[in-house]
Amino acid sequence: MRITRLAATFGAMAMVLAAAACGGDDSDNASGGASTASGIVGKAAGGKLTFGVKADQPGLGLQTGSTYSGFDIEISKIIAKGLGVPESGITWKTTVSANREPYIQQGQVDVVVATYTINDERKQKVNFGGPYFIAGQDLLVPVASTITGPESLAGKKVCSVSGSTPAKRIQTDYKDAQLQQFDSYSKCVTALAGGQVDAVSTDDIILAGYASQDQYAGKFKVVGKPFSTEPYGIGVKKDDTAGCNKINDILKAAAADGSYKKAWDDTLGKSGKAAPELDVSKLTNCS
Repeated sequence: MRITRLAATFGAMAMVLAAAACGGDDSDNASGGASTASGIVGKAAGGKLTFGVKADQPGLGLQTGSTYSGFDIEISKIIAKGLGVPESGITWKTTVSANREPYIQQGQVDVVVATYTINDERKQKVNFGGPYFIAGQDLLVPVASTITGPESLAGKKVCSVSGSTPAKRIQTDYKDAQLQQFDSYSKCVTALAGGQVDAVSTDDIILAGYASQDQYAGKFKVVGKPFSTEPYGIGVKKDDTAGCNKINDILKAAAADGSYKKAWDDTLGKSGKAAPELDVSKLTNCS
């Protein structure tokens, strides 16, 4: 009987230890689950995501009342749908160039689709899917302007946005220009219309959107001499490799099924510019 009781005791202890071990595994899984949930794939399982987008870029990201429209908005919807999030589950949050990385890092947004150029400096802080479009820095000037390209900016007042790649390029490569910075391109365009600056510099497709607005029709022109290559990426948290890879998978599918072309045709395509081909061979290696 004593041996039987000892055996039972040891058996019970073994069961407790096994349960504890299982509990440890569950804890690890829970931890892993929490890590996954911190990424966009895990969060999307709840049917909701917050997208950071621009609010003042016609044809790309423009807010009218509580509604956002433009190519970046449609790309955001494609990404959300690919992650299983319906349009009703999307929360839009306005971002400006200077706060895109902080918003991602702080968790104020889950994804940023906001004419967001991929570069090495930003890749130290966030992860990028894409690029989904390749733009080029250019100049918006009055139709009577004598500015013919970046080489004629010496002594000219050039407006761009604080924290943006175009502003930094003017500062470093065209030091004879007088750079003025605002927190949005719409303010730069207003300054151009009022004669406070001689040119606005950012990506060509953004400038084309402004030039095509009714209030500026016939007043401005895009110089048409791009002096950079700007690959637009989709930003997520630095450690969200799974989310980044999923975004690239969604973009590949969008290129194949026509939804990428439709996003363009419904927005920037209205300017008469044909939809570009999304070159999926150039999608980033998520890390």
